[in-house]
Amino acid sequence: MNKRVVVTGLGAVTPLGIGYELCWENLLAGKSSIARITAFDPEGYSTQIASEVRDFDPALYMDKKEARRMDRVTQFAVAAAKLAIDDSKLDLVSEDKTRIGTLVGTGMGGIITLGDNFKKLFDKGHSRVSPLMVPMIIPSMPSGMVSMIFGLQGPCFPIVTACASGTNSIGEAMKIIQRGSADVMVAGGSEAAVTPICIAGFENMKAMSTRNDDPLTASRPFDSDRDGFVLGEGAGVVVLESLEHALARGARIYCELAGYGTNADAYHITSPAPEGAIAAKCMELAMEDAGLGIDDVDYINAHGTSTPINDRNETQAIKKVFGAHAYEMKVSSNKSMLGHLLGASGGIEFIATALTVMNDIVPPTMNIQKVDEDMDLDYVPNKAAKMVVRAALTNSFGFGGHNATLALIKYNG
Repeated sequence: MNKRVVVTGLGAVTPLGIGYELCWENLLAGKSSIARITAFDPEGYSTQIASEVRDFDPALYMDKKEARRMDRVTQFAVAAAKLAIDDSKLDLVSEDKTRIGTLVGTGMGGIITLGDNFKKLFDKGHSRVSPLMVPMIIPSMPSGMVSMIFGLQGPCFPIVTACASGTNSIGEAMKIIQRGSADVMVAGGSEAAVTPICIAGFENMKAMSTRNDDPLTASRPFDSDRDGFVLGEGAGVVVLESLEHALARGARIYCELAGYGTNADAYHITSPAPEGAIAAKCMELAMEDAGLGIDDVDYINAHGTSTPINDRNETQAIKKVFGAHAYEMKVSSNKSMLGHLLGASGGIEFIATALTVMNDIVPPTMNIQKVDEDMDLDYVPNKAAKMVVRAALTNSFGFGGHNATLALIKYNG
C-alpha cells in the first residue's frame, strides 16, 4: 500500500501578493493583478499587458550576494521555498536532510539572463558575456539552489513540461515519498518570463490577449469573448510529507495529496488533442490513483487559460469524465486573476486548491459575461462560492501535449 502524503507548508510569490495568505485573500475577492507591463517598454507590441510580481525584494529571502548570482526565476523559487518551509515549521537543524528532496519545475528557465547576455554578445562582443550565464539560465537551477541554500540532500531535479511543470513536479514529488525515497519533498514551480522575446513569441503565435485598454478583464476563461491568455510570473512551492512523518512531528496538515495522473496528447506542439480525450484520461488516472469515484469530486481547478481552444477542450474533457455529475460540480480558473504563470501555474493553483479543500470555499472565475451554449458548466462566475469540498482536482496542460492532474482530499485523520 502506498504511503499517504499530506501538505504541510505553502509558499507563494505571486502577482496577487507574496505569501499564500494575501494571494488567497485576493483570489477570493476576485481581484486582478493584470496591468501594463513595467519590466520593459511594451510600446509597439500587440500585447502590452502582463501579470507581474511587484515590489519583490530577494534580499528578504536570501543573501544579497547569492541573489545576484541567480536569475529572477530562481530568486522566486528560493523565496517561495523559504515561505513554504517556514510555514511548515520544519526544523531543518534536527531533520535528516538526506531524506528531504527538492523538485521545483520551470517552463522557460533563466530566460531574463539569457536575453541580457545575448544583448551583451551582440552589442559588446563575446568577452562581455557573464561567466555565470550558464548556471543562471539552466532549468535545473531553481531546484538546485533551493537544495543548496536549505541543505536538502534528498532527490533533486527539475521537471520541464511547459505549463504542466509545477503540477508534474508536485505529482512526482508525491511518488518519491510514496516509494520511500524521501520523507519530505519541497516541490512546485517557478517562472519569470515577462520579457520582450517571450511576449513577442507568444503574440506572434496569436496566443495572448490584446485587451490593452482593459487589462483587468483581459483574462476571461470560459467567456465567449476570450481572446487569449495573459502572461504572468511567480512561484508556488509546497512542503509534502509522508503522513507518518507529519504526525510524528505534530505538523499542521492542510489536506491530503491522494492522486496523480500524467500522460501525453501525442498530437501537436501547441494545440490539445481534439475533444479533450487525452486530458480526460489524465483526470481519470489521478482519480484512480486516489481511489476516487466520479461522485466524490466536488471541484476542479481548471487549467482555464482564456484561449479559445483550451477552454472548450477542457470543458469537453470534464464532461467525458464526469457525465451528468459535471453539472453538479464547480469549475473555476485562477488565471482569470493571476494570468498564466506557465511553469509556475501548477504550483500556485495547487496551493489555491489545497486552501479550497481545507476551507470549503471556491475562488471565482472572473470576467465571465456570456458563454457559448456548449460551455455550460458551473464556472463559479465572478463571485466565490461556499460549499463543502471533499475532493478536488487541479489540471495543467502544457505545450508539447504534456498533461498533469492532481487529486486532493480533505484530511480527516
